Amino acid sequence: MIRNVVVVGLGLMGGSMAKAVRAYTDCKVYGWNRTRAVADDAIAQGTLDGFADDAVLSTADLLVISLYPQSTIDWLAEHIGKLKPGCLVVDFVGVKRCMVDAITPLAQQAGVHYIGGHPMAGKEFSGFAYAEAALFRDASMILVQTESSPLWAVDEVEGFFDRLGFGRVVRCSAEQHDHMIAFTSQLCHVVSSAYIKSPEALKHNGYSAGSYKDLTRVAKLNEDMWTELFLLNQQPLVQEIDEIIKHLTEYRDAIAQGKTEELRSLLRDGRTIKESIG
Repeated sequence: MIRNVVVVGLGLMGGSMAKAVRAYTDCKVYGWNRTRAVADDAIAQGTLDGFADDAVLSTADLLVISLYPQSTIDWLAEHIGKLKPGCLVVDFVGVKRCMVDAITPLAQQAGVHYIGGHPMAGKEFSGFAYAEAALFRDASMILVQTESSPLWAVDEVEGFFDRLGFGRVVRCSAEQHDHMIAFTSQLCHVVSSAYIKSPEALKHNGYSAGSYKDLTRVAKLNEDMWTELFLLNQQPLVQEIDEIIKHLTEYRDAIAQGKTEELRSLLRDGRTIKESIG
């Protein structure tokens, strides 16, 4: 049974997780953050029961780590031996194959159960100041079972995230996760970042509406984190970029050559696909 929860990394995602645990469960929740002042503020606000020092780590039933990819691996390499046997460990990194390969042997050696995780939620802002308990409401939570996590451990983690208000929990392999995320998340950030680089972006005031805001929202990203994520998921993401370049070229050629019926067909196909998938 999960009674003591430790959240490592109190940015938007980790901070929201800590707040959700506080709001929707009766668990004790402790936090660790590289900048200690952030954790102290969270304690003062009543979000955390205390700082996750070594003594607290040894009592954790569930450890949720929300750091950059390499920082996640480095932190666990240093601290995983301080966790009690049987502790459940879930990371929030947005790529999974590289994390599973790196963390699973650490977990097996320490006798803890590592499960890859990825909450499909977020904002275009970062930091604990923007964290909120309701961030995960109705969102999907992706879980990846590893060789260090028996089925009961995944079941227990799924039940815990259900209590936090997630709309659904999706279980998949690390490979399936990385291919899907390349399309549903990473490509969106690439397209948004590229789109906003038009010279017309500096003149858009008074000419833009909802479609512009929707398409450019995620261009306001953390370039350090997303550079790391993109390069760790290189092959699936390049595949998706090639795919959208192919389709953009089809639209460009139909417009440039004045091919009315071909353009209408391309637009109709896109509409039909969207209507079929929601």
